[in-house]
Amino acid sequence: MSDLLRELLDERPWLMADGATGTNLFAMGLQTGDAPEMWNEEYPERIEAFHAGMTGAGADIILTNSFGGSRHRLKLHKAQDRVTSINATAARIARRIADKAGRPVVVAGSIGPTGEIMEPLGPLSFDDAVFAFSEQAAALAEGGVDVLWIETMSSLDEARAAIEGAKTTGLPFCCTLSFDTNGRTMMGVTAADFAALCHSFSPAPLAYGANCGVGAAETIAVLTAMRPSEEPDDIIIAKGNCGIPYYHDGEIRYDGTPELMAEYARLARDAGARIIGGCCGTSPEHLRAIRTALEAHEPAPPPTLDEIVARLGQISNGARALGGGLPDPLLTDSNNRRRNRRRRSTDADDAAF
Repeated sequence: MSDLLRELLDERPWLMADGATGTNLFAMGLQTGDAPEMWNEEYPERIEAFHAGMTGAGADIILTNSFGGSRHRLKLHKAQDRVTSINATAARIARRIADKAGRPVVVAGSIGPTGEIMEPLGPLSFDDAVFAFSEQAAALAEGGVDVLWIETMSSLDEARAAIEGAKTTGLPFCCTLSFDTNGRTMMGVTAADFAALCHSFSPAPLAYGANCGVGAAETIAVLTAMRPSEEPDDIIIAKGNCGIPYYHDGEIRYDGTPELMAEYARLARDAGARIIGGCCGTSPEHLRAIRTALEAHEPAPPPTLDEIVARLGQISNGARALGGGLPDPLLTDSNNRRRNRRRRSTDADDAAF
């Protein structure tokens, strides 16, 4: 059984994860409303080109094109009976590109939310969620992934179900939540809540952290409150969005430049992250800037919230409070609501952008 991710982390201080799936697939012709996962079977050459762009930019970890690969997401496209073939194919495509890289590249099997609300607020039972996640995880393992990568969760119950499903394969696994609502997830989970959940499992996630969200600054602010002080060796993941999303000519774009993402990478490293990549809006060009920044970076003390704001932009009052900072009078509740509406407009799906 592969343990490549752990081996590389034992050898190196940091690893670079890849960038956005959906943003780059839209540039290749994916249409709004289409399922990116269908391209694994319909246009495998495009998915290969996407992964090759990420490894070419220096990514040490590439995520399979399977974020929406659970039966609950695939049923929206009448493909709920194709979970195994779609996910296994996604893994095999990524595996081919990783093996051609000429250096060790980790293939991480992406597992996103089901899109359902769990009991008692919604119809999805915990057991049904575990079944769906274990089904997807088994298919990704069959296709040859090195590690399972649970991402963009908002609910502790759904994260717990995904972890239980991943554990059935025996593969190592990682988990990230999306902190997009005033320093919390959409379901009110804090960074400290999430860290406690990760420590409650045996085996625990190999790494955990934050992805997606409302922008690079907010991701770094959340990281400052994530790792318990009594667990200094925890491996933290930062995979923040490339700036803030906005609409332009009917399309969602992101305002983060390569220079901003380079600064984000330096701050993520200082905040304790050892796996650093990008989420929505992050292209190979941004990844190259991240890689260059990390290779030249001299470690510095963890950034203060004021330093994060000065170098990356404003953060929400909620993130300031979680990190021990005082509320910023310039960031009003109405500003927060506007940011959260922009975030929700991305359909709460990091792989879609």
